[in-house]
This record gives sequence, C-alpha cells and structure tokens, in this order.
Amino acid sequence: MNEAETRAEHIDPALKAAGWGVVDGSRVLREHGITPGRLQGGGGKGARTRAEIADYVLVYRNTKLAVIEAKAWGKPHTEGVGQAKAYAAKLAVRHTYATNGQAIYGIDMATGAEGDVAAFPTPDELWNLTFAEANAWRDRFAAVPFEDRGGTWQGRYYQDIAIGRVLDAIADGRDRILLTLATGTGKTFIAFQIAWKLFQSRWNLADRDSSAEPARRPRILFLADRNILADQAYNAFSAFAEDALVRIAPDEIRKKGRVPKNGSVFFTIFQTFMSGPGGAPYFGAYPPDFFDFIVIDECHRGGANDEGTWRSILEYFAPAVQLGLTATPKRHGNVDTYAYFGEPVYTYSLKEGINDGFLTPFKVRQIATTLDDYTYTPDDAIVEGEVVPGKRYVEGEFNRVIVIPEREAYRVKVFMDMIDQREKTLVFCATQDHALMVRDLINQTKTSTDPDYCVRVTANDGAIGDQHLRAFQDNEKTIPTILTTSQKLSTGVDARNVRNIVLMRPVNSMIEFKQIIGRGTRLHDGKDYFTIIDF
Repeated sequence: MNEAETRAEHIDPALKAAGWGVVDGSRVLREHGITPGRLQGGGGKGARTRAEIADYVLVYRNTKLAVIEAKAWGKPHTEGVGQAKAYAAKLAVRHTYATNGQAIYGIDMATGAEGDVAAFPTPDELWNLTFAEANAWRDRFAAVPFEDRGGTWQGRYYQDIAIGRVLDAIADGRDRILLTLATGTGKTFIAFQIAWKLFQSRWNLADRDSSAEPARRPRILFLADRNILADQAYNAFSAFAEDALVRIAPDEIRKKGRVPKNGSVFFTIFQTFMSGPGGAPYFGAYPPDFFDFIVIDECHRGGANDEGTWRSILEYFAPAVQLGLTATPKRHGNVDTYAYFGEPVYTYSLKEGINDGFLTPFKVRQIATTLDDYTYTPDDAIVEGEVVPGKRYVEGEFNRVIVIPEREAYRVKVFMDMIDQREKTLVFCATQDHALMVRDLINQTKTSTDPDYCVRVTANDGAIGDQHLRAFQDNEKTIPTILTTSQKLSTGVDARNVRNIVLMRPVNSMIEFKQIIGRGTRLHDGKDYFTIIDF
C-alpha cells in the first residue's frame, strides 16, 4: 500500500474518528505548503530548491496545533520523525506526529517527551495539551479568524507565528512588544491582522484585566515616519469599515480646528504629531489613555532613542500597549530600541527569508575605479572652493567635501554599461546635490528617449518626488526607470521590481545597509535575483 492509499484508507479515518474536520472549528490542512523553496537565481527561469510541504497540519480555533508526517504502510511508523520535528519547529507548533497508518509516534517539542500514542488527540485534547493554563484573552483572540479576503489573502507561516507571539504577549499583559522581521516580509500585513483580532475581540485597556465581557472596541494608532508609509498602511487596512479608519493630516486639523477623535484605527506620521500651533504638539490634544494599542513602524529610526523626538510621543501615550516593528537585528546603532521595547517576541531574518524563498537573493558586483582616493596637486584646476595641498581625500569625503565631476561621469558610465537599462534601478548618493548631479549624468548617458527616464527623489523634491516614486513603484509603468536618492529611499518603500541597487557612497551602518538591501528583496514575476553594484 503506497503513501496515498495509506492516508486515504487509514490516516484520514483515524483523524475523523478523533473529531478532526468534524468538531466545529477544527480543520485538517492536507499537503500544506510551508515554504516555496529558495530562488536559484539562474536568470529568469524561476527555478527553486525543493518546497517544504507538510502532509497534514491540524488547526483548531484558527490556530495551528500539530503537524503529521505520513509514510507508506510498509515503512516503519517512525520513518517520518525527522521531517515531523523539522516542520513542527518551522511552524512553531508544540506537537507533531509520525505514522504509517498502523502506529502513531508523538513528540512534544516543548518538553522533549516522545513515544508511541494509541490514537490522535481530539481537537479539545490537543488544545489543552498545547495551552496548559487557561487564558480568556487567548481564547477570545483565537475565536477571531484571520481576515483573508475570501481566501485570497493567505498569511505565510512566519507571519502567523509573529501575529500569535504578539497576541500571546498582549494576553499575558505585556505593555512593550518588539517584532524584528526583514524588509519585504510583510510587517504591515502582520500589524493589520493583529489590529483586526484586537478590534473584533473588543480588547481594550479598560477591560483587559477584567473577567467581564469587554465593553468596547479598541482605538489603535499606526505611527510611521513617512507619509508614503502611513498611506501604504492605511490602504492595507482596507478590510476595516471606512468610517473606522482615520488618516490624521495637519491640513485637516487646521481646517477643522481640532484633532480627529471619531474612529477606531488612526494613521499618522511623527512629524504631524510633533507639530501644532504655538509649539504645542498635536498629540497633546488627545488624552494620554486615548489609544489602547500603538504600532510604531520602522521603530529603529529614532523613536526609542532617549533624545529622539518621537520618544516624547511614546512616553505621553505610556498607558497604551506599544508594538515596535523593525527590520534590523540588535546592533550598536539601535540598542535604545531594544532597551525600550525589550527583546523581540519573534525574529525572522533576511537570510531566512531568502532561504525560504519569500525574498529574492542578490549578487554583489564590487567596482573599484582608478580614483578612489585623491591628493591635490597644484596643476589640478579648482572650479570653486578651496582644497588643502597634499591632503589625501578618501571615499567618505567625495561628493561631500570634494566633488570631481569627471569621476562621477566615469562611474555613471561604468554602471550604465553594466546594467540592462530597461531595468528598474535605485542609486544611493552621498548628498541631495550629489543625487542631482548623478541624475543629470544618467540622463546624458541613457539610451532611452524619455525625459523622465531618471529622476531624483529626495526630501527636497517634495510632492513631485513622491509622484515619481509612486510611478516607479507601479509595476505596470516603466518610467521613471532609475531613481537617485541620498537617504529618503533607504526604508519602507515597497517597489517589487527593483533589479539593481547602486551604492555611490559608503554605507557606514549595518542597520542602513540591511534597509537598502531590502529595497531589492521583494519578489516579482521573472525576477530570480537582483544585483548590488558597489562602488
């Protein structure tokens, strides 16, 4: 009897006898895909390593509880134990089973206990085996299904784990929570699902320690540091009723003469909250306990720093449960973030994302030119300013302290000859002025006839820059093809089809480097890898 027959004739009936798929709220996921497999980066063929697929995943109360690895009737019943443990570890479920349809071998991943069991546990038995202590909020959260837009919006395994860890922390009474997930892994999706469960279960600060049924829905704040990120989040939360969502904007506040308070999920940027008439910040117009739950997007960007302008907002709304989202593991530059929020309840790294096949791998091409440092001699012409005779200028000073246009023109020609000029490309420059110069040099070098082939997107470009960025992010549009920037695009910009990232300045922080890499890692049809061209 082969594996398929063993499943159909023996394993499926055993699961049904235990109540799986019969008891209300229980489901059996068969051939459940965990990861699609790493992209091989072979140039457009879409080849991947082997996908990870679990034979069975047992779900009860919208929670994955166990994995079952099946083998054919004639094989030992413990043949699948290695896979069963690997998949259970991946999905972060406590119990896993191996079977050949005749005997069942069970493993408790938390205690390490393992051995033969007489039968599969019932849904309620497995729930109680997984969660020894009762928790009313855990049960309420579990009763709310993920919002899946009619089955079209399925979470990835690590997103489910991240959501579960945050909700567990909230159920346990934690006030400060941190998630560390690589750029491009869907932090906004995770934040939405958490907000959805809190909203539908009516979790709120006043009722969280009460044994009574909760009386009201929570008020939730999503804080970002760029309008484009707040707008992306606002659009991602569209499953909420329209009147539940509020975009807090300074012009609206000025027009109405007050901050908006009617709504359930509020979106704004730190700069809006810090501004206000006569130096009084707008956030002060809300009572400190107005928000029950606050999501701080890209929280490593100064929010948890004692001297950071954002810290005052977080401290003012101290009663709220605060969730920080970051893409950067703990390093020298962001220790304040970790000190404020505590260690992350879950981490999913860039390496894991690439190996699982949820992020695009990259290739690095390092370019050395003949002029990577420079010493002034009297026969060199100075266009403007002063240089110090005999001083050696190094990479970090180019385009900040000293500008050699011929050098930049040469570097632009090098990478323009290297890339397919139809591919979307981001160029990171030393300053906004440098980004302006590089933009012009690219447009002088390009084969395209379109005047907007390369544009600059920096803080100085304002609304027109944001317009160019939106067009660049649109996968249907081919113009603009190249963006030059200095700092602005290093975080949070969701452009899927970026094929090249050009570094024309030193990146001195690993945090920023990871952020920049994240601009290229998002998946797109036909994109097997992207290239980092590193000057």
